[in-house]
Amino acid sequence: MTEKKLQNRIALVTGASRGLGAATAEWLAAQGAHVVAVARTVGALEELDDRIQAKGGATTLAPMDVTDEGAMAHLCRGIHDRWGRADIWVHTAIHVTALTPAPHITAKDLDKNIATNIRATSRLIAMVDPLIAPSDMATAVFFDDYGTEKFPGPYAMSKAAQRALVQSWRAESEKTGPRVALLKPEPMATATRARFFPGEDRSALADTHAEAARLLAPLF
Repeated sequence: MTEKKLQNRIALVTGASRGLGAATAEWLAAQGAHVVAVARTVGALEELDDRIQAKGGATTLAPMDVTDEGAMAHLCRGIHDRWGRADIWVHTAIHVTALTPAPHITAKDLDKNIATNIRATSRLIAMVDPLIAPSDMATAVFFDDYGTEKFPGPYAMSKAAQRALVQSWRAESEKTGPRVALLKPEPMATATRARFFPGEDRSALADTHAEAARLLAPLF
């Protein structure tokens, strides 16, 4: 039997319960990786686990919020203690607020976007960098997106800051590692997309599983 190309690799997927995150977790597991799946929704994680196990894959479920720095630090320590490292980190966890005109943005919506899309990403980079450093495949994957110019203020602003942070890390680690990838999926039929484009013809949108395979296969 031919060994799968990610056999014995450890892949951490933050934001793994739905959409591109779930599709990414399933693709990595299909390639042989043991997936540590992080998300807040227990039921969706269990459904993901069922799908992966049905195809012979393996997961460790971590139902937690990426904004909980203590919980995420404990998880990274647990991965280190169990496996000695992770090889791959895929970050898809985001917070999306309702579309709002710029003058009407509330402090609550602003703070939630900053907490998840900026602060949590920054703290996770600090935690995961030493976790994947020992791997000869050390790779961190992030996703950019297609947005709309009107009304996504808090989300668009926080994603722009996240993008700048990832681009900085990518430039800083180009020679020393880890490999940092910032990928741009085609517009997909996700719940996030539906928030931005209500009433859109979803039949023309890309499938999350197809996008996960298209984007990740060249990396591994």
